[in-house]
Amino acid sequence: MERPLTPTTPLNALAPVVRDIRAVVFDTDGVITDSARVHAAAWKTAFDAFLRAHPPADPEQRRPFDVRDDYLRFVDGKSRLDGAASFLASRDIEATDETVRNVAADKERLFTERLREHGVDAYPGTVRLVRALRLAGVPVAAASASRHAGELLTRAGVVDLFDVLVDGGEAARLGLPGKPRPALFLTAVDRLGVPADRAAVVEDALAGVEAGRLGGFALVVGVDRAAAEDSGERLRRHGADIVVRDLSELLA
Repeated sequence: MERPLTPTTPLNALAPVVRDIRAVVFDTDGVITDSARVHAAAWKTAFDAFLRAHPPADPEQRRPFDVRDDYLRFVDGKSRLDGAASFLASRDIEATDETVRNVAADKERLFTERLREHGVDAYPGTVRLVRALRLAGVPVAAASASRHAGELLTRAGVVDLFDVLVDGGEAARLGLPGKPRPALFLTAVDRLGVPADRAAVVEDALAGVEAGRLGGFALVVGVDRAAAEDSGERLRRHGADIVVRDLSELLA
């Protein structure tokens, strides 16, 4: 039977690898909330429509967007504009800024419709870990390139668990560069009042774990939701110190 966490034994509830960590920054999509699949589905609809309307010269490059491989390699963890530009470039499409904005706007519309129709849930293992960290006195932040992060956390009923939220809107206001540059995570941990070399980043995206490594964080945790043959190894190659399937693995 799972023992409830109590304020008298908080450190015993955490796995040894995180007991010396003084703050944790969590990515949102795919780490806190089960929203990565909604993003991937919206991207697929938007990209497939574009490829049908503007087929590349090479027939091989006309293949549909893959919600696992293409999503992880080109758009996961990035801003909408960066993700759209990255995928189009991967298909040898010389897209104008206007084209990139139009594809990104189409994806935004589709994602918003699906989010408001179906909502999202928080991963139970993540919620348990965040609560354990809070009991141990470890401040936690949520960070995301998405402007919808606050709405996602609110709809999932977990927004109050986080001491700090830095979302895509805040990143745009501050002029923060996107992942794999670490500015988003460094801003979040700075607001928690802890240096990066005493903090951890938790990410499921390749660009995200790379950002954690470049930011000098003490621990970079990769969350392998895809569970594909090489997805865990990809996370390690891009900078993850450890890889877990679910964040409950970081509880003792």
